[in-house]
Amino acid sequence: MPTNIKQWNVEDPTFWESTGKGVANRNLWISIPSLLCGFAVWLMWSIITVQMINAGFPFKPEQLFTLSAIAGLTGATLRIPSSFFIRIAGGRNTIVFTTALLMIPAFGTGIALQDQNTPLWVFQVLAFLSGFGGGNFASSMSNISFFFPKRMQGLALGLNAGLGNAGVTTMQILIPLVMTIAMLGAMGGDPMTLVQPSGSLIGKEPAGALTYIQNAGFVWLFLLIPLALIGWFGMNNITTQEVTPNPGSPVGAMSKIIGMLLIGFLTAAVGLYIILPAPVGLGAPGWAKWFVLAGIIFATVMLMKMIPGDIKPNLQRQFKIFGNKHTWVMSIIYTMTFGSFIGYSAGFALAIKVIFGFTHVMGPEGAMVHTVVNPNAPSALMYAWMGPFIGALIRPIGGWIADKVGGAKVTQLTTIVMIAAALGVAYYMKAAYQSATPEEFFMPFFLLFLVLFAMSGIGNGSTFRTISQVFPKEQAGPALGWTSAVAAYGAFIIPQVFGEQIKASTPENALYGFAIFYLICLVLNWWYYLGPKAEFKNP
Repeated sequence: MPTNIKQWNVEDPTFWESTGKGVANRNLWISIPSLLCGFAVWLMWSIITVQMINAGFPFKPEQLFTLSAIAGLTGATLRIPSSFFIRIAGGRNTIVFTTALLMIPAFGTGIALQDQNTPLWVFQVLAFLSGFGGGNFASSMSNISFFFPKRMQGLALGLNAGLGNAGVTTMQILIPLVMTIAMLGAMGGDPMTLVQPSGSLIGKEPAGALTYIQNAGFVWLFLLIPLALIGWFGMNNITTQEVTPNPGSPVGAMSKIIGMLLIGFLTAAVGLYIILPAPVGLGAPGWAKWFVLAGIIFATVMLMKMIPGDIKPNLQRQFKIFGNKHTWVMSIIYTMTFGSFIGYSAGFALAIKVIFGFTHVMGPEGAMVHTVVNPNAPSALMYAWMGPFIGALIRPIGGWIADKVGGAKVTQLTTIVMIAAALGVAYYMKAAYQSATPEEFFMPFFLLFLVLFAMSGIGNGSTFRTISQVFPKEQAGPALGWTSAVAAYGAFIIPQVFGEQIKASTPENALYGFAIFYLICLVLNWWYYLGPKAEFKNP
């Protein structure tokens, strides 16, 4: 099969069985590990920040929460241009190049973590560049949607997203393990001494043990280099009129990608400068972030519309999705599912560390004190991986069930459970953050959080089904990319809100707010896809 495929009609059963199935499956199984690494590099700050506390890096918890938030905002913003990469550059060119770009933040993070005196702004820049991994999801999902017939897209997209999202779990298991060994010998730098207990899947690490925290960045190079080569030789561009009519040369395609990524980086940088506190940014008040996010999205789209040359007509054709009301409805509903999954993944480990890793007692001045280490604390690095693991593993099942019974019906049921679970998490989070023995409340908090992860995964699979059914073929890929871009801001919002509410000693308010948002999504899903006036009935 040549690199560029000029004829592609997978809705024809004969073509699918004779030609399409093998090509589609090969591209899918190369796409999945590439996307897995994208998620791992994007979300790696959720684990690195926990170990930075354990290793005595001189940063406050709210400063560390900003690292996950920065990566989250940048990754979400890069998904906007990434939604349109397949149309202008081709699937093979896009996946190979965007996978290779992940080597930059991976290597840089390994270097920066070798020194506790590395300033915060360096980590913030590296978190900013980690956004490459977040952007990759939009182009990956758009690409895979073109390889499979509509009747199979719920499962195919669920596999790509679910196993790709397993990069979060892979990262949360692998990083704590590699931090315990001299993986690169003398080339990897000297270890640090833990000042607080740490842990991994295989057990606790006591204070005084050595940690090779820099391996959290270096380890991904062992996967990214071979994956870029495998993608180059094993993937395809579909060069039909509906998909990529003119990808150009690989160098030309990659140049287009760089130009569009720079737009996303520019708008994300301006937004972060407004939001982040001094001396890095202007320190706008907390309520301003909602307007800043809207401004980032609007500015990114407007700048993309100004791109000259042959890219412009292709983008204008794809921009038709913005005239479809279902683009906006599904953006909100998809944010409930994927936004929750990725946001909780980014903030879960650090929330466990901050809420259960310290005792919370009334100080002499009548204010709660949260600085004394809790000797009975659960290890965040032992438990945090389980939530993303369940959410990612169950996602293809959500897509498969939705293919059988309808996407909107599955989404509705999962939303009801998410509302109840969020309220339960809020209750136990409040109790723990006001207790001298917070570990007493850990297990119900943890189990309810696992329910949130599981329901977000099932609902994510069901929303893929809905999107594939309500949009025409040419718009389905860009619509998937766009809705995933909007939803990915959950990776910024949730850690940021957690950080703000923990600083205010009211972390439960974050979950109350999320529960209200889930209720809004419940109403929207019923009105547009289940109720008597639904244009598409249980798609």
